[in-house]
Amino acid sequence: MSTEMIDPAVQPPVGPDTTAERIPGKQLSKWTLYTRRFMRNKPAVAGIVIFVLMVIYSIVVPLLTPYKIDDQDFMNLSTGPSSEHWFGTNASGNDNWLQTAVGLQRSLMIAVTVSVGVTALSAIVGTAAAYFRGRVERVTLLVIHFLMVVPTFLILALVSNDAGGDWRVISLALIFVSWFFPARVIWTLALSLREREYVDAARYMGVPGMRIVLRHLVPNIGSLLVINFTLGIVGAVSTETGLSFIGFGVKAPDVSLGSLIGYGSASVTSAPWLFYFPALALTLLTVSMALVADGLRDALDPTSAAGGRA
Repeated sequence: MSTEMIDPAVQPPVGPDTTAERIPGKQLSKWTLYTRRFMRNKPAVAGIVIFVLMVIYSIVVPLLTPYKIDDQDFMNLSTGPSSEHWFGTNASGNDNWLQTAVGLQRSLMIAVTVSVGVTALSAIVGTAAAYFRGRVERVTLLVIHFLMVVPTFLILALVSNDAGGDWRVISLALIFVSWFFPARVIWTLALSLREREYVDAARYMGVPGMRIVLRHLVPNIGSLLVINFTLGIVGAVSTETGLSFIGFGVKAPDVSLGSLIGYGSASVTSAPWLFYFPALALTLLTVSMALVADGLRDALDPTSAAGGRA
């Protein structure tokens, strides 16, 4: 039997080929690797480009257009798209190009506010319940399971109707009815994280429980939180649109994509531009964020098709 030693320098690799993840003499950082994986996903890149363009549109148009949100052009009442009014006007003579931009801006503000609040609240509550166990866990799960069977849409309708369409109150109501399901998922994941060696080491060193939760458990589910945040924008936009469409969301003089679609649906045959342009903006927003979320999942998950390559 040959006892010839194999030179490690020429030994073939045993695992997956990761040479593309390395630069000679320098190891790629984690975020550089994630960025390369994400940029390789063409639909995800297209999604983030569309999203950025829509954000620019919602910010720039209200600043540069010669009209204001409540300006009325009595010479162009319910007229179609033209060089003067690119998206046409409604029955009051308001410019639909500007109203769609303002509605998109308001929907984005609600969606980002809700997604940030839901992501932060669910992460803290879910990881704290998993870490402290005992009575904290029992009470938390009892509240979560109770809220999961409550008709949340009715609560949203009642709260938003009493608030007079204030988008800030609507955002808080959406956070209240949306945090418990992701918190339940995070609790399940954090149960295994609390048994890790670095958590035991921090506990033995006398680190306070909430500090362990915030500095050790929450950062280690960061990839899940990023994906939850992105998908949360889609869910918040869809829910707010549904509320505004049936008259329980944002109300005049404020506008959102949902209120514009609800207004345009009443005249979809006589003035279709009032419906189709806000509906197109809503479709592009939700599809782009879904593509970005899919790309982030592939980039952050080492077991995905994008894993192991840069």
